[in-house]
Amino acid sequence: MTVHFIGAGPGDPELLTLKAARLIRSCPVCLYAGSLVPAEVVAIAPKGARVLDTAPMTLDDTHAEIVAAHARGQDVARVHSGDPSLYGAIAEQIRRLRADGIPYDITPGVPAYAAAAAALGQELTIPEIAQSIVLTRVSMKSTDMPPGETLENFGRTGATLAIHLGVRALRDIERRLSPFYGEDCAVVVAYRVGWPDEMIIRGTLSDIHAKVRAEKITRTALIFVGPALGGITDFRESALYDPAIPHVLRPKVRA
Repeated sequence: MTVHFIGAGPGDPELLTLKAARLIRSCPVCLYAGSLVPAEVVAIAPKGARVLDTAPMTLDDTHAEIVAAHARGQDVARVHSGDPSLYGAIAEQIRRLRADGIPYDITPGVPAYAAAAAALGQELTIPEIAQSIVLTRVSMKSTDMPPGETLENFGRTGATLAIHLGVRALRDIERRLSPFYGEDCAVVVAYRVGWPDEMIIRGTLSDIHAKVRAEKITRTALIFVGPALGGITDFRESALYDPAIPHVLRPKVRA
């Protein structure tokens, strides 16, 4: 018996990996985060499977289901949104599984920031403009951030920020980041990427709050901040394909 932690991607059932789909189809028990994972994703569970939405459940509840499945010798598909390595709340689940000697594995999924970049139709790392992506969040009602992991510290780098769980804190984000990026810095809010009601809202640090408020978005959104989001077209081309710069697979410089 194995508990399979499965990244279901951002919402589009077609963004499931082949391995993820195979595991969901084979497990007689399926526990999925229904507030973030569409029912269509787990509709492929085998006939007669025990399929439970964990949104109203506690950690004790979900672990009890897993312990019971373990006693029956039944594999469990533990389906999370995006990629479970990022804000997946699997660390505390794994701690309990290890304590009880229950085997598990992890199948990665398409993370929200990657799906959002695809929806934007752009690369997030632009030569000499942005070469680093900081995946972070704000505290709000969730657990506190470690002391050094502040928006101000990340803002000092000038990197592109991908801020999770912060759509209700846009005013605070503007206040804290404007000194580093400027009020006219590009901001994108990607709402429910991969779902039928997906929405992309573009703005700046100074006006994004009003635009998001007008759409009445209060959850399930990812915030990008940084100059790379501003539709820059005047940038240096990557050295990867530069004929004047040889590398191991293209050792000779063309005349």
